[in-house]
Amino acid sequence: MHTKRELLQQIIATLSAEVELLTTAALATHAEATDDENKAEDKYDTRGLEASYLAHGQSKAAEEAAQAVAQFRALPVRDFAATEPISLGALVQVESRGQPAYYLLGPRAGGTEVTHGDKTVMVVTPQSPLGRQLVGKRLGDLLQLDVGGRKTEARIAALA
Repeated sequence: MHTKRELLQQIIATLSAEVELLTTAALATHAEATDDENKAEDKYDTRGLEASYLAHGQSKAAEEAAQAVAQFRALPVRDFAATEPISLGALVQVESRGQPAYYLLGPRAGGTEVTHGDKTVMVVTPQSPLGRQLVGKRLGDLLQLDVGGRKTEARIAALA
């Protein structure tokens, strides 16, 4: 596997692209909301208002993604010892039924996935159900995963 620093750079690049996309979309939607073509023709015409709400939502999403970028940039890059408890910044390999899955415990942007080498790594936050189970666990510990509404046992197979 490539280095954790490279993985974090990939996550930052993915989130930065998301910020750019959301910002562009918000600006375009705002322009649409304020365009003379979208002025209400009667009290039932809500095109401009709807575009305004959409632009606001896109702006908020862009702001949250930008905060995630800042928090990932500030995240210290360090390797975890095999005996150390899992905490923010840990890269964890979880095995369930012989299938590995890779997670980075991050400050934000849970659900973000990046391909790192030949592996897909998903960001989970300490507030997520999986993140709550991972925090404080150690190499070899067992977890209870909810997969499709069914409980499955998984083991922490590697930690970096």
